[in-house]
Amino acid sequence: MASSLWLATLSFGTVQMFLTAASAQSTPPSKGFLDTGQSPQVTEIKPIRVLSPETRGDIFMAEKRYREAAEMYRDNSKGSAVLLNKTGIAYHQMLQLDLAEKYYRLALHADASYAEAVNNLGTIFYARKSYRRAVNQYKKALRMNPQSASMWSNLGTGYFARREYQHAAEAFGQALMLDPEVFESRSTQGVLLQERSVEEHAKFHYSLARTYAKAGMNDRALQYIRKALEEGYKEKKKIVEDPAFAALRELPEFKELLALEPRVL
Repeated sequence: MASSLWLATLSFGTVQMFLTAASAQSTPPSKGFLDTGQSPQVTEIKPIRVLSPETRGDIFMAEKRYREAAEMYRDNSKGSAVLLNKTGIAYHQMLQLDLAEKYYRLALHADASYAEAVNNLGTIFYARKSYRRAVNQYKKALRMNPQSASMWSNLGTGYFARREYQHAAEAFGQALMLDPEVFESRSTQGVLLQERSVEEHAKFHYSLARTYAKAGMNDRALQYIRKALEEGYKEKKKIVEDPAFAALRELPEFKELLALEPRVL
């Protein structure tokens, strides 16, 4: 199964363009009208707000114009860890991993405590299947920013790729506790890259189903059980007997799901 790159890069929100608010000035009273003696009201003309290079780069990223974004960030970085890291993200989006790594490292040279760049460097190792190094990078990033759900999710994915399933489950659970939507959204606040590609997709989604079930999020647990089955998970008996799904066993949706033949999306 072909791998895919999942991202948690920038929270662009709505791009607001600040334009000139030009209003016509009132004219003096003409002859034949009563002169009140009051000065005519003048509407203030607001100056144009010029977009910063970083904001322009963010707009390029939102429009998936990654090369223009990379050039905008790079040419205006001036030693800024944030802009160097964003340059790396833009190159990462274009799958130019060597350049992405170069700029993540430059970001860390500018600010060794910049957790996002540490995390993103871990995604480079993950993409190259150097899972041990990826896990070490994610753990290092979490020491700097332990409240990042995305980084915990990345750590879980790294453990999963190493078949350390118990550690993966613990990391996924921590990610879910910090952000209940962490596995549902491909774009969250911050400047992070997430790799969620794993070779064993069915087992991966089964693991997420267990994570949701343990958190009491039954609808999501059922959703990921379905995904696991659709991707070829065959151990239905294990699903039935798994203590994590104890609260689901009597639900009609659970029984119907296990009665269905796996289908391909």
